[in-house]
Amino acid sequence: MALKKSDLYSSLWKSCDELRGGMDASQYKDYILTLLFVKYVSDKAKADSDSLIDVPNGGSFEDMLAAKGDKEIGDRLNKIIAKLAEANGLRNVIDLADFNDEEKLGKGKEMQDRLSKLVTIFNDLDFRGSRAEGDDLLGDAYEYLMRHFATESGKSKGQFYTPAEVSRILAKVVGINKTTRQDQTVYDPTCGSGSLLLKVAAEAPRGITIYGQEKDNATWALSKMNMILHGSEDAEIEKGDTITSPQFTKGSELRTFDFAVANPPFSVKSWSNGLENEFGRFEYGRPPEKNGDYAFLLHILKSLKSTGKAAVILPHGVLFRGNAEATIRQRLLKQGFIKGIIGLPANLFYGTGIPACIVVLDKENAQARTGVFMIDASKGLMKDGNKNRLRSQDIHKIVDVFNKQTEIDRYSRMVPLAEVADPKNDYNLNIPRYIDSSEPEDIQDLHAHLHGGIPDRDLDALSGYWEAFPQLRGQLFKVNRPDYSDLTLDVSEVQQSILDSPEFQKFAAEVRGLTTEWFDAHRDQLASIDADTQPNELIASISDDLLARFKPVPLLDEYDVYEQLMTYWHAIMHDDVFLIMNEGWLGAAKPRLTIEDKDRKLSETPDLVVGTGRNSQKYKMDLIPPDLIVKRYFAAEQNKLDQLSTAAIDASGAVEEYVEEHAVEDGLLVGAMDEEKISKALVTSRLRVAKREGSDPDEVEALEHLVKLYEVEQSAKKAVKQAQAAIDLAALKKYGDLMESDVRTLVLDDKWHATFAGRVGAEVNGLTLALVARIQELGSRYSATVEELEATLRETGVRVDSLLDKLGVRTR
Repeated sequence: MALKKSDLYSSLWKSCDELRGGMDASQYKDYILTLLFVKYVSDKAKADSDSLIDVPNGGSFEDMLAAKGDKEIGDRLNKIIAKLAEANGLRNVIDLADFNDEEKLGKGKEMQDRLSKLVTIFNDLDFRGSRAEGDDLLGDAYEYLMRHFATESGKSKGQFYTPAEVSRILAKVVGINKTTRQDQTVYDPTCGSGSLLLKVAAEAPRGITIYGQEKDNATWALSKMNMILHGSEDAEIEKGDTITSPQFTKGSELRTFDFAVANPPFSVKSWSNGLENEFGRFEYGRPPEKNGDYAFLLHILKSLKSTGKAAVILPHGVLFRGNAEATIRQRLLKQGFIKGIIGLPANLFYGTGIPACIVVLDKENAQARTGVFMIDASKGLMKDGNKNRLRSQDIHKIVDVFNKQTEIDRYSRMVPLAEVADPKNDYNLNIPRYIDSSEPEDIQDLHAHLHGGIPDRDLDALSGYWEAFPQLRGQLFKVNRPDYSDLTLDVSEVQQSILDSPEFQKFAAEVRGLTTEWFDAHRDQLASIDADTQPNELIASISDDLLARFKPVPLLDEYDVYEQLMTYWHAIMHDDVFLIMNEGWLGAAKPRLTIEDKDRKLSETPDLVVGTGRNSQKYKMDLIPPDLIVKRYFAAEQNKLDQLSTAAIDASGAVEEYVEEHAVEDGLLVGAMDEEKISKALVTSRLRVAKREGSDPDEVEALEHLVKLYEVEQSAKKAVKQAQAAIDLAALKKYGDLMESDVRTLVLDDKWHATFAGRVGAEVNGLTLALVARIQELGSRYSATVEELEATLRETGVRVDSLLDKLGVRTR
């Protein structure tokens, strides 16, 4: 039984993290990623005789397995990796991590155990069918580990990784897509671990020729490994400082490329140290000595062909800083090279917490360019631990808006070059100068506070709702006087009135219908998932159609609906698809025993437990949760169980109520009050004593009644337990009786469709609650005029004076 992808990665990370000890994550990643590399190329060599990587005898992962438990395991691993490196010209690439380093891995038995466990962890991974199944298991595992290592490494050491979400934006806005040819080229002059280049390459299904350069030796080695791990063995990744020693040259000129992407280090102060040959890069001005941002930008510009395009991540300072940078910026704008600017949220990147932007360069038809397209995407994000991340909807919206040059109020606009050049702006590209993305100020209306009524301008601001529900405004409000209105009902009744309105119910029904139409249109496609399915293509196809279908719907933002699908995809559906691809529909639906691995400190929470104590069997149902089985096949039994559960709750409530009433001073259960907790055993014991000592008959009667209540409660709870056990056993048996058509119905209709429809319904309800909250806020704000408040104050003052007079206190 294949594990879910998310479980596979999380267990891999937890296992590795357990064994890290005191080593810094930035160092530990070298060991983990080297083992991942050896495991992958060994698996691939078994499955593909034409593999470009030669795995020699004595240089495979199997040789590593044979070294488990050996006192000399560290030295043996080093020799195995050296053989693999020697056979493939990968010396100083895959052999940088020293597996015999006692300072990092411990001495003697500690090193022996740590490395043996690490090798065992990687033995659980099988990459032989990774790409043949249409799902890049290895690439995703590498991405998962790299993101975690970047997070753990901190600001100073996390610069080797560009978040995948940002990488996808760069690839899409620079123009790489399905039509990109294999002979076209993409270049990253500061490629780090290569993650950005590979995300860009993933957007070109026909292939694209990859070039990159990286200064740091260890990170360059990571990039070389990364390319091989992702099937891009022929990528040219060179080593060296891009500014002082560019490796891609043609005589005295820089080589040029069709596309370039980059996430260079921000504001490097020593960029020009050792610079001898400028390669004509600074024809539009020399960057300041203490800031290298424009050095990288100009290098990239020079490295583009005459129709070349680039997207570069830079700090916002490049948009507005003065002096030498202002001169460069002005000349680039006059040449028409800057096609667009995209402002991103703060704290996205691992090397810095400051906000950054994407500068999009385009040499094609540059002289004819008359404006700069700007997007302020700084507000679209989600929190992820101590970092921010772009959501799926943020990525899609940025790309859609930029590529279609769509102007959206407070989000995007085409800024004419004439406006940028205007003396008041003086070629300053700071985004807030041109796009005001702040929320409109909620202005208090003094006239309304004095004379009552809700200002019509506040109601007009809710126009989206009135367009979706044309009659609703007239139902909720009536004219007070020109430009002011009153609620026709109490503030507390607004929510129910909206929910009950025919227009809202019609709108909700139409959204449900649209969701069903969309799902039905793709049901056959989803039902056909098999080992050859391409998950990324599948979700792209159905999600783009979802966006198109919801675009005309008033009030509801199609990107919010899209986000609901993508969130569910990343959390649940992708794992489900992965399981079906690997195990088939029937195989993926089979229950499996939970993992209990004490050595790796891993354990799974069971979905269903049959039996008790040591004889219990704990099961995981990865594809079809037990509640779906119960809901479809055992609804009557579940209904009976619900009734028994209600009876048990009532029985417990009767016990608590009786104890609370009588276990008080002078109460019938006063004899039981001394104990900290009253229980059946305590009450039974007290009853025996009371009868033996001839206590008050009323107390004896009360104790007897309480014992009976406890017996009823106990019997009710036992009935619940038995009924639950019977349902669990029946559900477990039902899994074995399922046909493939049953599994498809349960997954497609009861799980995927029902869950997503519920999520979209929650979006509709959320919109309604936002309207209710605003109306209630306005209703409360202007519910009382100043004159009414003053009258209330005078009345209260009179009452206070009267009370003080009665107390003999003179107030005047």
